Amino acid sequence: MLKVSKQDLKAILVYLGITLALSSIFYFLIIYSGKTSGGKGLYATGIMWCPGISALITMNVFKKDISGLGWKWGKFKYQILSYFIPIFYILIAYTIIWIAGWGGFYTKEFIHELTTSFGLGQQSDAFIIVLYVFLFGIFGTIRSAANALGEEIGWRGFLVPTLYKNLGYTKTSLISGLIWGIWHLPILLFADYNNGTPSWYAMSCFFLSVVSTSFIFTWLRIKSGSLWTAVILHATHNLFIQGIFTPLTYDTGNTKYFIDEFGIVLPLVCIGFAIFFWSKRKELKGEFFPFSDK
Repeated sequence: MLKVSKQDLKAILVYLGITLALSSIFYFLIIYSGKTSGGKGLYATGIMWCPGISALITMNVFKKDISGLGWKWGKFKYQILSYFIPIFYILIAYTIIWIAGWGGFYTKEFIHELTTSFGLGQQSDAFIIVLYVFLFGIFGTIRSAANALGEEIGWRGFLVPTLYKNLGYTKTSLISGLIWGIWHLPILLFADYNNGTPSWYAMSCFFLSVVSTSFIFTWLRIKSGSLWTAVILHATHNLFIQGIFTPLTYDTGNTKYFIDEFGIVLPLVCIGFAIFFWSKRKELKGEFFPFSDK
């Protein structure tokens, strides 16, 4: 049974209502254009900031101190973990894909584009890949974090701590993950936020991915007390899938059914990671971050 205090339930419903209202503007723009990259990427940036803006509005409505969102940095080790955990599970997933032949490593055309872009003359493909991963993995993460921050102020800054103090780790991870997944549905079903598989298949894989990774997000957020773990994890997750591993993988026939968040391999690997963090839930005992009044 879900037991949430009336005040917190009211705050959550207000937050979700504002998020839906603001997001609807960008749902329309993205669906009408047919592209998440519409408006030179500004539509995507706009919708990713809707949860965060909604959280700030909700905090103001309920006279809560925004310091409770988790702005402190916390222990550095949790930020390091937040950066490398997504790289680890993504690497496992794509290594399985490449070895099984469900996708190939690496895309010659993509490397040719990178070589031309770097302007360093003719270099080995290995050198270009290493240089790209190094530079993009550092500076691309910083850029990706700007968008991730917009979502995470809402999801893991406001929603997760509010749920956690009422429901604990497991229910919080499941509910926040489901809400997170549902929020993506309009652009997944009616725009191009998928990799070309049937909608039912893409949606199933995506939900498995976001709900399972939610267990990682929640554990790190509560354990560290820091919003920045979620920002870094989210930024790294998006960057290494969308900007590195997927572009490096060439199609061997039915590759779209296996790669990315909309293929089956990554979600299955993430489920394994979710089980691992769920097994460590007792380490969170006694830790929660209620919001104080202004």
